[in-house]
Amino acid sequence: MPSNTHQQNTEHASSIPSINRENKQSPQAILESIFGYSEFRGQQQSIIETAIEGQDSLIIMPTGGGKSLCYQIPALVRQGTGIVISPLIALMQDQVSALMQVGIRAAFLNSTLSGAETARVIEQTQSGQLDILYVAPERINQPSTLNWLTQCSISLIAIDEAHCVSQWGHDFRQDYLLLNQLAQYFPNVPRMALTATATPRSQIDIVNNLELNAPAKFVSSFDRPNIHYAVAAKNDAKKQLLKFLTGHRDESGIIYCLSRKKVESTAAWLNDRGLTALPYHAGLPAHTRAENQTRFLREDAIIMVATIAFGMGIDKPDVRFVAHMNLPKSLESYYQETGRAGRDGEPAEAFMIYGLDDVVQLSQFIDNSDAKIEYKLNEKNKLDALLGWCEVTQCRRQPLLDYFGEGDLSSEENENKAHIACNFCDTCQTPPKTWDATEAAQKLLSCVYRVNQRFALGHVIDVLRGKKTERIEQFNHEQLSTYGIGASLSQNQWRSITRQLIVRGLLRVNTEHYNNLTLTDASRELLQGQVTLLLREDITEPRLSKPVKKHSNGVSEQDSALWDALRNCRKELADEHGIPPYMVFHDATLMEMMETHPCSTAELLSISGIGESKLDKFGEAFLKVINEHLE
Repeated sequence: MPSNTHQQNTEHASSIPSINRENKQSPQAILESIFGYSEFRGQQQSIIETAIEGQDSLIIMPTGGGKSLCYQIPALVRQGTGIVISPLIALMQDQVSALMQVGIRAAFLNSTLSGAETARVIEQTQSGQLDILYVAPERINQPSTLNWLTQCSISLIAIDEAHCVSQWGHDFRQDYLLLNQLAQYFPNVPRMALTATATPRSQIDIVNNLELNAPAKFVSSFDRPNIHYAVAAKNDAKKQLLKFLTGHRDESGIIYCLSRKKVESTAAWLNDRGLTALPYHAGLPAHTRAENQTRFLREDAIIMVATIAFGMGIDKPDVRFVAHMNLPKSLESYYQETGRAGRDGEPAEAFMIYGLDDVVQLSQFIDNSDAKIEYKLNEKNKLDALLGWCEVTQCRRQPLLDYFGEGDLSSEENENKAHIACNFCDTCQTPPKTWDATEAAQKLLSCVYRVNQRFALGHVIDVLRGKKTERIEQFNHEQLSTYGIGASLSQNQWRSITRQLIVRGLLRVNTEHYNNLTLTDASRELLQGQVTLLLREDITEPRLSKPVKKHSNGVSEQDSALWDALRNCRKELADEHGIPPYMVFHDATLMEMMETHPCSTAELLSISGIGESKLDKFGEAFLKVINEHLE
């Protein structure tokens, strides 16, 4: 981050020009005059109005959906300072910098500040000089912080990354469990819980653990139609990665690896092949991580090779691809990480290669953890769900949405689910090879029924394969008609079949009761032989997706000179102000300038993404570029 971030945070917030704070503006007026947009997106307006009215809320909105505006605008409308709780220091700094660029008095309070800087922020909050204050969860949980905050005028409390409060989520953080005390300290202040990723179970945890008071619930679609999903079995990982990157040579992207060692070796290997790749993991010195992150945010065509320590809260709109060199630990993690691509709504790619070694390593992580058995079972169930998704034969998009509880289809619709196609994932573009698994699936479902739906997958497979185990003898399961009828298939084959049946809704895992396998309403037709079931063959050869249409900025040859000039102007201004280029203007804003050729500040103000503060700071420079081009 820029070296003057702390100075800006603690000294200049109160000196930002007024944005009509004495006469509070309407949400629509703030959207237009400050943020430079003419209309709200999706559920934004309803969410904002709910907060302004003082009601608690739960907001589930995908990355790039505009969550920040949902709490920033009501914080400006309501009386007092808006408190935003975020676990991400980098995000706090980015958000504060971006808010100050549009004339909002903002600051952050976290462990990076000195004692004097912390005192300055506290003074600004107490004297009403801040519109929005970002606070780390461990800081706001301190009794001393709560005591002085209760003496301030607080407009609202926004709890970002709220999935961190769920012990069943993919990124549980202990500090979040203490945030329920905010209900007692600030009983009349509306609280907003926001996240991009939460299953129905995690959503219940968020409401209960944070003790939200009858919250309004806003769940946007989890679908990211601009992201192309592709999965391939790992064969020659480096060769596969390089082939994928040939279509992204001049673009920014993120490559995730499971280990720090793999991060560094992959980054070095890519640099040797003429790409600009930077490593990022928790074991690197803090200044190296900060420098690499700043380069990624400010420069073009930078590839960040990282562990999952990187990316959460990174507000870079033009990431064109996210590649996974290993399996993530769950579909929640995968969705969160791939969601960092294409935040600007333009086409982006999510590419993953995986192998048995990933499954073994992740399983060992779970087994070797100190967590309770219920948590370990849940984590293994999540891993199986992810593997099942990797092996689907139909469109990848629908089962991904189903996992998050979206599009809860009726049995009639469920029957036709396999025919849904998005034409923007690898299985739609190149349907995988399948085999008739009807008989094998019938054996599996029948065995689940014969053991009274009271046992997990491992035991069911042992019965099918005719194993002699202590539990089989204990329950006399060697006497069952299904004992040994699946001996011709390996344990891994049965696991693959099971995962695919779960993804298709033909089998369910009871996570509330020891991960026992249970039948579903859709199981009956398969058991009765009324349908034929085709499942994906075990993948033995790498199968990359067909090349998708390369991201195009839509610039014609005759406009390319103006486009380059506008981008150069943006880069110079960004360097001058010590901020990433997208904090000046997004590509979409530059595109509209290029297409409409505004000749005055009034015309410039009509362009989406240009508010009054940015017009004052940057307007003349861009008008000069456009006028010179038109001469």
